[in-house]
Amino acid sequence: MSNDTIVKSMIEYVENNLHNDLSLDHLSKVAGYSKYHFLRLFQTEVGVTASEYIRYRRIANAAKKLIYSNDSILEIALFYRFETQESFTRSFKRTYNLPPGQYRRIMSSIHHQQEEIAMKNEQMLKGWFLSGSHPFHYKMGVDRETFHRGKASGYLKSVTAHKAEEFATMMQQFKAQDYLGKRLKLSGFIKSSEVDAYCGFWMRVDDNLRDILQFDNMSDRPITGNTEWNHYSIVLDIPDTSSTISFGVLLVGSGQVWVDELKFVEVDENTPTTNMEFASQLLEEPINLSFEE
Repeated sequence: MSNDTIVKSMIEYVENNLHNDLSLDHLSKVAGYSKYHFLRLFQTEVGVTASEYIRYRRIANAAKKLIYSNDSILEIALFYRFETQESFTRSFKRTYNLPPGQYRRIMSSIHHQQEEIAMKNEQMLKGWFLSGSHPFHYKMGVDRETFHRGKASGYLKSVTAHKAEEFATMMQQFKAQDYLGKRLKLSGFIKSSEVDAYCGFWMRVDDNLRDILQFDNMSDRPITGNTEWNHYSIVLDIPDTSSTISFGVLLVGSGQVWVDELKFVEVDENTPTTNMEFASQLLEEPINLSFEE
């Protein structure tokens, strides 16, 4: 089992057990590794320690409960395994710069205003644009109720797409000049709902002639159906002839996908690339033209 698969399995376990015991001793036993190896593996793949990850996921879920439930602050604190309301308040304030009670009052009062603004601007996300084979069959926007960390996530959703061959992407492009000769890792968190074909991250490196130099769209490790937040990554080399780097989230067919906490980091050659090798499929010469072989 690969390190990536192990970490995905552990994140799924954490997401389903945020209200239960998630001590490091317990998690390492579930993973089947020593505590030291588990901690090192998790931080290498996700970029934060397991303890930090659990803390901010509990805080993020608590923030949602503060707005969308009538549970008391103490009930929410105890549900997410904080020993006291005071310890919960300290952790919450470090993340949101407000104590839970004040956060609940402010966010609840402006929630409807945010909904109205989001409805007007859901197709206008700073830095992002919608593309694909049938972009007008989809919509993208900001979701302030479903997020992995912080206050919001981005989403891509089918509206009138019904055929499996239809797809759209919420994407960005940037110049490759600062990354020439490097190996880049795109990573982030994805959550899906009723995805009938597949969804996932994608990344492409082009030269000045728009020829594809490196590409991966996770088609060999697709995300389908209903999934909770989990961590995914793409690793590509940026050749010296690169001009443009494009990336985003892809949704094929119907369903909805949320993305959060995307980041790029430079990695060394010990991190294998996920590049899809198109060149290996190119024949030296035509063969079997009589269809008899």
